[in-house]
Amino acid sequence: MTTEPIDAVYMWVDDSQPGYLETLNRYAAKPQDTSVNRTRDNLDTLKYSLRSIRMFAPWVRHIFVVAMAPQRPHWMAAETPGLTVVRHEDILPASVLPTFNSFAISQALYRVPGIARRYFKFDDDELLYGPVSPEDFADGKGRLRLFRRFGRTLDASQRDRPGLTPWNASLAHTNHLLDTAFGRTRRPTFTHAPLFIDRDWWSEMVARWPEDFARTEQSRFRSARNVVSSYLYPNFLLGTGRATEVSLARSYRDTFYFGIENYDLYAWWKLVQARTIKPKTICLNDNLPADPNPRVVARVRDFLEKSYPVKSPFEA
Repeated sequence: MTTEPIDAVYMWVDDSQPGYLETLNRYAAKPQDTSVNRTRDNLDTLKYSLRSIRMFAPWVRHIFVVAMAPQRPHWMAAETPGLTVVRHEDILPASVLPTFNSFAISQALYRVPGIARRYFKFDDDELLYGPVSPEDFADGKGRLRLFRRFGRTLDASQRDRPGLTPWNASLAHTNHLLDTAFGRTRRPTFTHAPLFIDRDWWSEMVARWPEDFARTEQSRFRSARNVVSSYLYPNFLLGTGRATEVSLARSYRDTFYFGIENYDLYAWWKLVQARTIKPKTICLNDNLPADPNPRVVARVRDFLEKSYPVKSPFEA
C-alpha cells in the first residue's frame, strides 16, 4: 500500500436546517432547482458513510465535509479531530455564492485547504461495504480504475435537445468537450462510487477547459452547458492514458447501486442483493418522492444501522 497521505472529501446539504429553504426558494427559477432528492438528509447517510470509512479504510488520513455555512450535521460532535467542515466560501469566490449547483461545488473540491494530493470524493450516499485499499481504485501503474455500467450517456449531438434535464444536457455537453479532445464516440456510464482523484491531474483538467469550468462555477443551479466534472475526469484520464477500465463483472461485483424507490418489496430485494453480493462499495441514491413510504425509509435505516453499528469518533 502507498505510504503517501490519502484523504476523503464529501459534499453535504440538509434542507431541514434553519434558513436553507428560504434561501433556496429566493433564488430558484425552475422546478428542478428545488428537487427535494438533492437537498434533504432524511437517511443520515453521511453519518453511516463516515462509519464505513473508519471500519473499512482506517488508513484515510483526514476527512473534509463541504457544506453551506452555517450547516453542520445535528449528530456531529463539536470537536472532530480527523474531520474538518469546510465552507463554500473557502473554495469558491464570493461573487458566485450562494450556490446550489453541485457541479460547481464538486469541481472546486480540489481547492479545499490542506487536502492531500490524492483523495477520494464521496457523495454522501456512497459508503464502503467491505475492506478496501488504494489498490482497489488505482492499478500498479497509478492509473485510475474505471467501474463502468451497462448503457451509454447522451452523445454530444443531444446537448441542445429540448426537454433534457440539466443533468443530461450537461452530460451531453461534457461529451462534446471529450469529443473535441479525444475523438467522437459513445461513452459508457460509470457506477456511483467514490472517485479516486489526483489533485494535480484534476488541476490539469480544469486548465484544459477554463471557459467551461468558469461557466459552471458561475451557474447558481445546474444548467445545460455545465461541466459534469466527476464524469469528465475519468474520461479525461482514459483519453490521456492514465486510467483503465475494469471488467463489467468486476464492476458489478465490487460496486453496488440502489436507487431507492417508493416500493417496500423492491427495497427489501435490493438490500438482500447487497448483503448477498457483499460489494466493496454501495450507493443508496434517494429517488423517493417528497412524501416517502415510511416502511421504505425504516427498512433502509435498519440496513444502515445493522451494517454500521459502531459510532465513528465524529458523532456526539
